[in-house]
Amino acid sequence: MSSLCLGCMMFGGKTSPEDSAKIIDRAIDAGINFIDTANVYNAGRSEEVTGEALKRNGKRQQVILATKVFNRMGPGPNDWGLSRRHIIEQCEASLRRLQTDYIDLYQVHRPHPDIPIDETLRALDDLVRSGKVRYIGTSTFAAWQLVESLWASKELGLNRFVTEQPPYNILDRRIERELIPMAQTYGFGILPWSPLAGGLLTGKYNRNAPPPEDSRFAAMNQDSPMAAIYRQRWTERVFDVVEGLEPIAKAKGVTLSQFSLAWVMAQPGVTSAIIGPRTMEQLEDNLKAAEIEITDEDREAVDALVPPGGMVSPFYEARFGPHPYRW
Repeated sequence: MSSLCLGCMMFGGKTSPEDSAKIIDRAIDAGINFIDTANVYNAGRSEEVTGEALKRNGKRQQVILATKVFNRMGPGPNDWGLSRRHIIEQCEASLRRLQTDYIDLYQVHRPHPDIPIDETLRALDDLVRSGKVRYIGTSTFAAWQLVESLWASKELGLNRFVTEQPPYNILDRRIERELIPMAQTYGFGILPWSPLAGGLLTGKYNRNAPPPEDSRFAAMNQDSPMAAIYRQRWTERVFDVVEGLEPIAKAKGVTLSQFSLAWVMAQPGVTSAIIGPRTMEQLEDNLKAAEIEITDEDREAVDALVPPGGMVSPFYEARFGPHPYRW
């Protein structure tokens, strides 16, 4: 698995199908062999666009293709979650949209405490045994939830989760407390999402200027649920850290986004960091992160700004409810 993963959340939405296909081609040519999407991204369009691009370029067999299940896909009471019914139904739908016979890594997008973990695992195990799924993983699970799943898999003779996809970046280091040590102990691959903190670590935002009009934080003052989340993340403390990181990146001759991404890639326990480029320009910037060496001095400088296991701002909690990494 390549140290960078191409995240496809923008594809079929802000990124057109044509541009999405070009980004996929460029990423594969650059050595990325891991592509991650989800059924909920752009109401299924991300999977459709990704599947069409892989069919067109004939490179499906060259990549590890991952998608996810959990979020609401319809108005009915059974159109979301980790029940057996929803998992089986959505796997079939994802296979159709992706135009493939199998999914390399099928991930549950969030924990679902109302559904017994053994029901979820039995459904996923059936998909693995049928050949429709090769491996299974999780996203945004707590360490104790993953250990519970390992116990259930062992007790019932079911395929186990092999990866976890947590939020992880310089501004939010909570997973270093328990999740990463657990993953290293029990053999989970860690696939961080939002390594650039939703764009706050790209260098394009300034505390003394309004966000660029085409950026996600431009919606900060709108009347919407996401606007409140963006306002929560737009804090003086965040910009204190960003401004502290800028001279570190400049001294290495790289952009802030490249340094921030390289830092995540170099952290112990990390398998592959998920990037989510909207444009080819963003992809090209992200690709250069793989060439950067993070030194002990770099780590010490980052630790001085955000200590290990620390958090600058309560990322993600407002959007997804009580966060499993919250103390």
